Amino acid sequence: MTIEQQLAAIQKHLKTLKAQANRAQGQARRRMKRLERRTRVQLERAMRRAEPRVREAVAQATLLSRSFRVGVRAGAAAYRASRAPKR
Repeated sequence: MTIEQQLAAIQKHLKTLKAQANRAQGQARRRMKRLERRTRVQLERAMRRAEPRVREAVAQATLLSRSFRVGVRAGAAAYRASRAPKR
């Protein structure tokens, strides 16, 4: 086998390898796009479901803290009222 024949065989093999690599690269790109889209959709769904619950939890926490402050003020006022006045 001469060098020219070997070189021709190698070039032919390289051509087929390049075609296979391009095909694999295209498949990987499609797979990545699909995964990215699926992830984005799932994240949007989760956010849509969680948002009302988070808003409700914040509203409840606000109400609770307001109630707590009112209770502390009422307790302090009752304590001051129950003590004997200073002379």
